[in-house]
Amino acid sequence: MLIDDDILDAVRIQTSADIRPAAEALRDAVSERTGLLVNITHNIATSTPMKDVDGRVLAGDVFTPGEAGALWWEVPLLGLTSPLPKACRLEGEPFWCNRSGIYSRSRNRALEALDLSDFEARAFTRAAIVAPVHLPFGQIGAASFVHHDHDVEDLSAIFGAHDEALALLARIFITSYAKATEQPREQLAGVALTKREVECLRWAGAGKTNDDIATILGLKRTTIRFHIRSAAQKLDAVNRDQALFKAAQLGFLGKVR
Repeated sequence: MLIDDDILDAVRIQTSADIRPAAEALRDAVSERTGLLVNITHNIATSTPMKDVDGRVLAGDVFTPGEAGALWWEVPLLGLTSPLPKACRLEGEPFWCNRSGIYSRSRNRALEALDLSDFEARAFTRAAIVAPVHLPFGQIGAASFVHHDHDVEDLSAIFGAHDEALALLARIFITSYAKATEQPREQLAGVALTKREVECLRWAGAGKTNDDIATILGLKRTTIRFHIRSAAQKLDAVNRDQALFKAAQLGFLGKVR
């Protein structure tokens, strides 16, 4: 599905006043090209729904109108119980899923381990195409696209034809919404950690003690403690755990090899 520049511009939010027309443009672009309905959130970790400049909730109004569309965001534990947001934490590319499995263009073994029991009850749909949107500071947004016929369970053909276009539309809308509505975090954005501080934090994040890290890096225990404390001060963290959390939000903590 090729997308005209005019449509991409229409779903991009510059100011809060653009939120509702951009949401309507996204809904219409998806419907015209795929026939699918849209559910969307800027943050899978919060139950706060996306709203327009007047405070009106987009879910159940602009997106998937009616009882079914309004239900998903009213469940506070959805981010912890539904397989859809769980999969978004493990995957950066679009995927489609039903009770039989989660399917993306590149195999992701982590997705294969997810519990899909009672899929329909937990996901509020029999099948969905999902586009994760990974944002700065560890925030994850997501758009799910579902069929208007609730009985449809196979979205493989639509996914194969339109997955990348749907992901692009979702990414533009969600990232621009986040920029237009979220509070700036300049203090964290300017943090610069040294290579040694990052090494120490990564091993600490892997569960290693200061003694363990000292052995691994061939340094003294007091040196490890110095680097972790220095990193915590730069991150404005009150303790080790908070330093690890903030470092993870900023993308400093990757897999320890």
